[in-house]
Amino acid sequence: MSDVHLRRVTELQRRMTDEEIDLAVVTDPDSIYYVANYWGYMGVELGRPTIVLVPKSGDCVLITPGMEAEMARHMTWIKDVREWVDGIDGEWTTPLENVIKRQKVRTLATERLKIPALISTFINVTFPNVKYVDVSRLLGEMRMIKTQEEIAIMRQAGQVAIAMNQAAEKTIGIGVPEYEVALAIIAGGTRKAAEFLDGHEADQYVSPTIYNLQVLQSGHDTCMVHRRSTTRRIQRGDPIYLCYCGIANFKEFKLGFDRFYFVGAVTDEQARNYEMTIRAQRAALSAVRSGVLAEEVHAAADAVYREAGFAPGYRTGRAIGYSILEKPELKAGDKTPLQAGMTVCVDAGISVPGRYGTRVGDSIVVTKTGFEYLTPYPKELRVL
Repeated sequence: MSDVHLRRVTELQRRMTDEEIDLAVVTDPDSIYYVANYWGYMGVELGRPTIVLVPKSGDCVLITPGMEAEMARHMTWIKDVREWVDGIDGEWTTPLENVIKRQKVRTLATERLKIPALISTFINVTFPNVKYVDVSRLLGEMRMIKTQEEIAIMRQAGQVAIAMNQAAEKTIGIGVPEYEVALAIIAGGTRKAAEFLDGHEADQYVSPTIYNLQVLQSGHDTCMVHRRSTTRRIQRGDPIYLCYCGIANFKEFKLGFDRFYFVGAVTDEQARNYEMTIRAQRAALSAVRSGVLAEEVHAAADAVYREAGFAPGYRTGRAIGYSILEKPELKAGDKTPLQAGMTVCVDAGISVPGRYGTRVGDSIVVTKTGFEYLTPYPKELRVL
């Protein structure tokens, strides 16, 4: 059994006991990995959910499709793996119902905002007299402060993200289609991830392959923020935006990382706005330290935008880790105090509607007196 995951489940069970929760139904893939050390490739979108059941005491249960059971048993520390088959004996509902009945559950916790409707509807209809509460807060609080071991893996994830960006820099050029840059990014990140995995038996089921669609725009489309790469060919004078959120993933840790370049030439206006973007991020980073409220970091960047005549278009950042969005968020109204060991991405950016945008983003770990980069890479204005 993995000591790390045993400690996590033991702590979760302690918190569940304190709050008189009899059973937690864990369905979010990131949370399943956090407690079970298992990630599958078959999800509820195909009608095949995987569920982890954590009682307030005793052994956990992993319910998974039969076709995934062999891999699950090799990966997870949970001994009680219950497999189910499409169209037979109630599928996943039967083992789920059996466990809830056996535990004589009075208070059941689910991840209220993440549990698939397919599962929540079945539970609510089958057990109408059970009290339902949200376990997301307990899991979120446990995941908020990262251990040194977790931070070490996130630093490796940062190196994977940097390798992606270096591959992009080598590929970007006049006449190059955007998708060719995206392909280079995938290859560069995959090769770096493989370096960290070679020869490690514990990582034998971890894929180094970078996946998901690259957020990448060039030219006037850089004001669209999240457009993906297309067949558009890069032209002289184009700004180009590279966002690695959603693909800077390694060993189930998700980072944020953004870099921005100009191809062949840059106008004075574009240069000024890019430098203003850098100043906004620098102001936010300067505010980061243990004890500062999340919204105060956002306010520091906001002041730079307003002084330059721009209104902020989005939050300044968010906590990262096992999920691409964790708590707290660096935005107005989030009064969560930052603590040493939190990991967050700190973003800055503006859009000039219909013309272009300028953006930058980094992942960091909060310290008592400031922060350390997880993505230490240059961001001064560059013309490629």
